[in-house]
Amino acid sequence: MITGTITSLHVTDVRFPTSLDQHGSDAMHTDPDYSAAYIVIETDAADGLKGHGLTFTLGKGTEIVVCAVRALSRHVIGKALGDIVNNFRDFYRQLTSDGQLRWIGPEKGAVQLATAAVLNAVWDLWAKKEKKPLWKLLVDMDPHQLVSCIDFRYITDALTEEEALEILQNGKQGQRDREEHMLRSGYPAYTTSCAWLGYSDEQLKKLCSDALKEGWTRFKVKVGADLKDDIRRCELIRGMIGPDNIMMLDANQRWDVQEAISWVKDLAKYKPLWIEEPTSPDDILGHATISKALSPLNIGVATGEQSCISASTHKEGCHNRVMFKQFLQANALQYLQIDSCRLGSVNENLSVLLMSKKFNVPVCPHAGGVGLCELVQHLILFDYISVSGSLDNRMCEYVDHLHEHFMYPVIISRAAYMPPKDPGYSTEMKDESVLQYQFPDGEIWQKLILEKKVEA
Repeated sequence: MITGTITSLHVTDVRFPTSLDQHGSDAMHTDPDYSAAYIVIETDAADGLKGHGLTFTLGKGTEIVVCAVRALSRHVIGKALGDIVNNFRDFYRQLTSDGQLRWIGPEKGAVQLATAAVLNAVWDLWAKKEKKPLWKLLVDMDPHQLVSCIDFRYITDALTEEEALEILQNGKQGQRDREEHMLRSGYPAYTTSCAWLGYSDEQLKKLCSDALKEGWTRFKVKVGADLKDDIRRCELIRGMIGPDNIMMLDANQRWDVQEAISWVKDLAKYKPLWIEEPTSPDDILGHATISKALSPLNIGVATGEQSCISASTHKEGCHNRVMFKQFLQANALQYLQIDSCRLGSVNENLSVLLMSKKFNVPVCPHAGGVGLCELVQHLILFDYISVSGSLDNRMCEYVDHLHEHFMYPVIISRAAYMPPKDPGYSTEMKDESVLQYQFPDGEIWQKLILEKKVEA
């Protein structure tokens, strides 16, 4: 029996000054400070366990998400954890259907980011109560209970509750063998850490060389600011990684539709697997146009920075399950990229994983941000073990930044995610890191402000 009533919810604005070294830089986000609205929930249970959750941001604006978390807290404090998990669908709807807050959503933007942070903390606490890492909690869960965590509103024309249940029941076959395979070999990954847009050529060469020695075979390169510079950088990186390793490109929403087509054609000789985020993440028809134009070149197209990839389209700019539904129904997706903090936590990601299975579209998660690798590894492990049952055309993003600030950082071995073994969702940050990097009062930020390296 799960005991404890939630007695407090504390949220902190935590920011890391990654812009100083150009970590995370791309064509649209030239000075990102990887940040998080970080949540800790406590209960009155004697075990003293806490739930930790976060959502990823880029610096300015984190304070808005923090305000949204506080606005949602009235739906959380005073709730018994057992009541939440035994009727998780209803709790999810309480957060996403607040009669006033949904006006500044609904189920998108700052309110949705805040919802993800809150729910991530609840899932972390539930997994700790069960003494299991989150992926194992999901894998061991009865299909009926998994389905009860999902809000099917707005998606029953693509996936019914009965269809979801059947997928999960079928996924039990061979589950033990797949779990053992993951424990032995891990889940395949690709790296984005070598080629941020702001890195010098010398830095690119060193990082690529180091990554190759560590066994990496899949590399993503940021492009989109200057064509001549992109050609030079792609030439350099393709020369470093060789003709047989995989290269992907990411423009981070920089171009108009026709501009994207022309630009990528000029980069086609470097044999990219996909171009990610070529235009506005909301432009479904624009992506279809780009996809059709680049299809003869065998280049996929990617969009967004939050959720999915398509056939000739790699799409990750989906706000919620409804956008994913539309891309899938329109046959616009060949790969699908979930995000642990853009969608409504595990609950909404479950619905997207199941729709992806029904439409036979492989999942390749987005994980470029503080804490995202720690979280999304649980979701992709569950997808392979209990839903898709396949590794064909599948890989998960990895960035080598800020893991040292987490109590249970990801473990990468031979370019693969090794399954976490500690109970929870791997969301807990070190107390000293939170204190040092809380904005603007943390020691690190006070020092940078005093030195006038950043604005207060």
